[in-house]
Amino acid sequence: MPKTDSGASALASLLDGSTAGELIPELSRHGLQQLIELEVAAVLGADRHERTDERCGYRDGSRPRLLATQVGDLPLSIPKLRAGSFFPTILEPRRRIDQALYAVIMEAWVKGVSTRKVDALVAAIGSDAGISRSEVSRICQGLDAQIQAFLERPLDGSRYPYLYHDAT
Repeated sequence: MPKTDSGASALASLLDGSTAGELIPELSRHGLQQLIELEVAAVLGADRHERTDERCGYRDGSRPRLLATQVGDLPLSIPKLRAGSFFPTILEPRRRIDQALYAVIMEAWVKGVSTRKVDALVAAIGSDAGISRSEVSRICQGLDAQIQAFLERPLDGSRYPYLYHDAT
């Protein structure tokens, strides 16, 4: 059953041009929130406040989630269920940042920047929420595995050309 309020009235005030910087983040937040609502409705078998025989669960409030994206930090509302748990498939568990910020964090770590200073770096890039030291360590653990695999690769089956120069 389609909703009667599409949320267009809330977005209409942003279309007058005076708040151009707020339009894209708000459209992104609204779109992601609608996808989350559609997914939880599919899991429960009914929309919010809808009574059907196919309903297999009930909502029990929501919890806030701040998602850092390229358009800024987006506050989302993740629905909770009375029985069981729900986490949207469009979000990844315990991941707060997008892949572009992952690359910046890994590059800073490779260059020797401390985990405490990475938080200031992420804030300077545009994520208001910053990043914890444990999150930086978790991100770089994947990089550690790649570096270790590179260091332990076999070298005996390949030829490596080199130039030898004697300066005497």
